[in-house]
Amino acid sequence: MQRDVYKAKKQFLERLRHHPGKIVNLCFLVVLIFSTILTWREVVVLEEAYISSQQNHLENVANSLDRQLQFSIDKLLFFRHSMGDALQTPLGFRVLHDAVTSFNSLRTDPFWQLDVDQQRTLPISGVSDATVARTTLLARDNQRIGNELSAALEVGYLLRLATSTTGKERRVSYVSRAGFFLSTDPSPLNHTLISRYYELVTRPWFTEQTERQNRARGVRWFMAPVSGAQEERVITASLPVYLDHYWYGVLAMDFTLPTMKQLLTEAVDKRTDGEYQLYDSRLNLITTSEPPDGLVNQFDERERAQIAHAIEGDTEGGIRLNSRYVSWERLDHFDGVVLRVHTLQEGVNGEFGSISIALALLWALFTAMLLISWLVIRRMVSNMYRMQHSLQWQAWHDPLTRLNNRGALFERAKVLAEECRQQKLPFSVIQIDLDHFKSINDRFGHQAGDKVLCHAAGLIASALRTSDVAGRVGGEEFCVVLPGATTQEAANVAERIRAFINRKEILVMKSTTTRISASLGVSSTEENGNFDFPQLQSIADMRLYLAKQQGRNQVMWRDADKK
Repeated sequence: MQRDVYKAKKQFLERLRHHPGKIVNLCFLVVLIFSTILTWREVVVLEEAYISSQQNHLENVANSLDRQLQFSIDKLLFFRHSMGDALQTPLGFRVLHDAVTSFNSLRTDPFWQLDVDQQRTLPISGVSDATVARTTLLARDNQRIGNELSAALEVGYLLRLATSTTGKERRVSYVSRAGFFLSTDPSPLNHTLISRYYELVTRPWFTEQTERQNRARGVRWFMAPVSGAQEERVITASLPVYLDHYWYGVLAMDFTLPTMKQLLTEAVDKRTDGEYQLYDSRLNLITTSEPPDGLVNQFDERERAQIAHAIEGDTEGGIRLNSRYVSWERLDHFDGVVLRVHTLQEGVNGEFGSISIALALLWALFTAMLLISWLVIRRMVSNMYRMQHSLQWQAWHDPLTRLNNRGALFERAKVLAEECRQQKLPFSVIQIDLDHFKSINDRFGHQAGDKVLCHAAGLIASALRTSDVAGRVGGEEFCVVLPGATTQEAANVAERIRAFINRKEILVMKSTTTRISASLGVSSTEENGNFDFPQLQSIADMRLYLAKQQGRNQVMWRDADKK
């Protein structure tokens, strides 16, 4: 097995030695592959750095937006805590007691309002017992209603203080299941109170705050649906109010879309490029950092589905959508996500784009230089190989007849003889000499003699098999080596050569032709089993001269005493 591997490796190296152009191609291909791999590695590192940079920018924006929303959420949590304290331990103020007494006299009216002190607290607006009784979601518990009204008035005082600050929220409300509400945006005392209360208790931010739907009793965010009758869309943060496993109502804080846009814009660093978009949990676009007249990046249904699938499994990350790179970050104090959309054009114009272009240009320049070097070196190697091949050919071939010279013939004949000996095949030799060749030189000159030699060499080569080897071993002497040929087969080849030469008329001078003949001697290993080529050639040469003595233009393949 190891011997076969060694032999195959040796054959491969031998083929490469005879084809130096392939070695050059292989070397330059290896260099090109490694340079491309190294460049690609740098591209991967650069891409990772770009993604990390995008995520860091987005994280800064998300943290800044979260801090701004956290203040409002903390206020909402403070209102609920205050409401819970007031429900557990109502204040003993007479004004609160009088308000509860007034409610008992108004509770059957279709709509009513408790306005205790407009300078200190917000008015409580409500509906009748009959209106509350029409739905299972609402409930007016007579044992709890007094404490709840008293607590609502206390929280109304805090809500009025909240409206006097520079808060970002549009309005803050407390909506009770007991048929009343109070808001920093109070309603006038008329029949619209009924419709407004009904609108509040049917909103998702109220109906989805039951214990079953919000077991954690945490902050829930909702975005109002599109409505032509509504003046402006709002984002609502709502928080349920529970005490002793009883659901009293919901505290709600509304933010307008312009307010959310302002918060997002303030959180964005003006020095960074790319568009920032704020979405709710259902991936509905809330606002964007682009100015009103700016170009907002839109996503089709397929792209939105890809983004939703990516966001579903992680709190942060990124995704490539054609020529845009989208990174996202979930917010801690808002039930939504911030997206940063970076286009290819923005990426090219940025610092990472400049580095990428420079890297691509360097790779292209290196590749171009490599290709030019490859062409130059390949041409040089090819020229050297052709020169070497030409010199080698001249060293192994007769320049006149283009057959093997004596040294090359003897070298190849010894190798072929050894192969035939190992394979137990016959090996034969034909010795050829042109008859009366000296007379051609004397009559027509040496140029005519050269033509005769070239013509004779071509006739000899045309009569051989593909495995046979012919060579010029003297002035007008030729030798043919026939591996695997028996004595009879060699004699047949020799007769074919003699016939070719004898019947061909050769043009030696202008309008002058001549015919020549040849005498041939044949020897083979079948006679004595001797594979020594010089000895076989010597035997064939003796038979050649025997053929000349017996009249020339004939083949002698046996000794005279064996005829």
